[in-house]
Amino acid sequence: MTQTKAAIKTSSKKPLSLYKVKETTKKILFWYAFISLIIGLGFAILYPLIKLIPTVLNSFEDLGNPDVVWIPKEFSFVSFEAAVRLVFGNGMPMVHSILYAVVIAIIQIFVCAIAGYSLGRVNFWGKNVVMFLVILSFVVPPQSLLISQYLSFKDFDILGIITAITGSSVDLINKPITLYLLAIFGFGVKQSMFVFVFRQFFRGLPKELEEASLIDGCGFYQTYFRICLPNAIPAIMTVGILSFVWNYGDTYYTGFFHPDGPYLSIKLAQTFSSANVDNILFAIQTWYSVPTANVFAFDAVKQAAAFIYLLPLLIIYFAIQKRLVENFEQSGIVG
Repeated sequence: MTQTKAAIKTSSKKPLSLYKVKETTKKILFWYAFISLIIGLGFAILYPLIKLIPTVLNSFEDLGNPDVVWIPKEFSFVSFEAAVRLVFGNGMPMVHSILYAVVIAIIQIFVCAIAGYSLGRVNFWGKNVVMFLVILSFVVPPQSLLISQYLSFKDFDILGIITAITGSSVDLINKPITLYLLAIFGFGVKQSMFVFVFRQFFRGLPKELEEASLIDGCGFYQTYFRICLPNAIPAIMTVGILSFVWNYGDTYYTGFFHPDGPYLSIKLAQTFSSANVDNILFAIQTWYSVPTANVFAFDAVKQAAAFIYLLPLLIIYFAIQKRLVENFEQSGIVG
């Protein structure tokens, strides 16, 4: 009898120990695969930056040297100096680009917030049709609207009023006001998506807030500006950051409607175009007495300029990284 009990205990321990071994093995394999995937993705994302560092920190004489791969023989900031002289000058192009992106972001926040509030909290006839048009304007490529928008601003008139007063329409192409008008009328960069973000956020607000404001005697605009808008800080920050980033780096609208403007994205594209390689190499050879400067020097200066161009975006990201993720979760983008 004692032997039988011992045999039962032994047989019951074996399956249990095998189960633990299997579960432990599964966990180890899962974490190994997960960590390998994270490391692989991280390396794929960071590789261009890792490859960029030895290029922009090399001297022009060592560029293209097969003996210099990851660590420069002599650290030098000459590529950044050349980039500043070619593109940034006294810093005004970057200041103009930042101010432009900030102003457009403020306009888009104001316009999209009130549009999103109306679509999310107000019941009116044709509401679903308007929401469908907002989504449609987000789905439709902006290139399909380019010709009509260009012609409208080329021969700009408001219901014939300008022609009646001045005798002719106004040409707004290559003038900065065109970009601001696009944002005011809801056709700025990704503006329909911003309306959708605000709409989703305002739909999630408790109705008790509006009911309490009505009891206190607040009207529509007072409820919006005093109650709902102050509670929409997560959506405002999300839209503001995305609007700033996309308008700061925009070359589509600025290139077509204000190509001669002082925008850093346009200036970078024009300076480092393929037709300008010889001019930049000649400038490098003249400024730094490097007769052997070649296409590697051109690429180094171009990458240094791109790194300086990205500095405002990197500063914003590292400054508000944690808050940005939280705002994404609260603004209706996730889920």
